[in-house]
Amino acid sequence: MTSTFPGGFLWGAATAAHQVEGNNTTSDLWAVENAPESIMPERSGDACDSYHRWPEDLDIVRDIGLNCYRFGIEWARVEPAPGHTSRAQLAHYRRMVEGCFERGLTPVVTLHHFTTPAWFRAAGGWTTGEGVSRFRDYVRSVLPILDGVEWVCTINEPNMLAMMSAMLKRGERHENVAGAMPPPDQDVADALIAAHRAAREELATLPRVRSGWTVANQNFQAAAGAEDLTAEWSRSREDQFLDVAKDDDFIGVQAYTRVVIGPDGPRDPGGARRTLTGWEFYPEALEGAVRHTARRVGPTVPILVTENGIATADDAERVDYTRRALTGLARAIDDGVDVRGYLHWSLLDNYEWGSWTPTFGLVSVDRETFTRTIKPSARWYGGVARAGSL
Repeated sequence: MTSTFPGGFLWGAATAAHQVEGNNTTSDLWAVENAPESIMPERSGDACDSYHRWPEDLDIVRDIGLNCYRFGIEWARVEPAPGHTSRAQLAHYRRMVEGCFERGLTPVVTLHHFTTPAWFRAAGGWTTGEGVSRFRDYVRSVLPILDGVEWVCTINEPNMLAMMSAMLKRGERHENVAGAMPPPDQDVADALIAAHRAAREELATLPRVRSGWTVANQNFQAAAGAEDLTAEWSRSREDQFLDVAKDDDFIGVQAYTRVVIGPDGPRDPGGARRTLTGWEFYPEALEGAVRHTARRVGPTVPILVTENGIATADDAERVDYTRRALTGLARAIDDGVDVRGYLHWSLLDNYEWGSWTPTFGLVSVDRETFTRTIKPSARWYGGVARAGSL
């Protein structure tokens, strides 16, 4: 059976600024990575040096057959000190936008992907009286370089940010699956919702921009007798953030695996096939996430798959995972779900928030020379994109 995707579908790959640029020295995470006895096992350092090598990365996206690239603007670079906007950094990111246009690529720009300026965190972060207004000011400073951009993600995975905040407050450590984390810090969640709405107000002044945010979809599935508990887990950790998007221009879906909830909470799927992150190999997560999101936000809000992929050292496994994920996505589209594009995570093997071990990339990067090597999975995926079908 052939799975065919709509005309004009966006086929892309995604990155995050801190994970690929390198030497993001004014960010809060850089400070954490380089602190004495850091909780991070590895540092980002030069990362993939994409700050300087972005033209090569865009060439790869185009040459393998994709038509879209998602990348982030790093707030800590744009505003390295309170109230100081770097014109040079804004010009750098504008060159990236124009580089996409020159190659026939649709840019999907993310304004906040987990990291903030070190000074912002030192001042108390999101829940201070000035947190939301500071973010609004940053978004306003970025507006001039977004001319012609159609897709803008305000905040990446706000539910993960709020859950991580709760975890750090408690001094706890959990498995690297969102469903195993404590409920969100609601004060942080509320501040992020307000920041998102403030950003959308600013972005609305640009004629072409569609704005939304991306949510980490956890595919909560109920074991026998845990239906009510599963609904509560979904409501607090995911659904309240999806519901915010009901009036947005689009919603970003980000899905990797599932979380099975039993009467006592998350269950370890014993004997399950695992990825390098320890997550269950479950490509059907994407279809489940897209259908659940569509039910929450309603039929008038388009969906953009802003992240989906697998951490594996076996590139054939990456093809297997992606083929099955796209097959499920096509089923959802055939059933009427309005999906506008699929952006694979990630373009590059990059810094995965404390570790270089999980390799999600369609392209490998030599840690010494930064040489990019296109994997067979990238060629396969590019072929799917060119054909518009599986």
